[in-house]
Amino acid sequence: MALSPEEVNHVAMLARLALSEDEKTAFAEQLSLILDYVERLNELDTGEVEPLIHILPVFNVLRPDEALPGSSQEEILSNAPLVEDGQYKVPRII
Repeated sequence: MALSPEEVNHVAMLARLALSEDEKTAFAEQLSLILDYVERLNELDTGEVEPLIHILPVFNVLRPDEALPGSSQEEILSNAPLVEDGQYKVPRII
């Protein structure tokens, strides 16, 4: 399938690319070769091939969910600069 420089110009316009005439000619040749290769791939018999989402098997790598004891209130508040009545105390901002 040969692409013309006008078709390359149309694709370049859609992609918002500014191409010179030499680039349009070069890209027309290169893109034509790519499309010819894809056309050759379409000739392969893939009727027996099962469609894939991923090449490798996909599975979750998760650890079991276990409830663990949390830290005590005293331990958590030990790093606070100001504590009052078992809560963080912050400066008033108004």
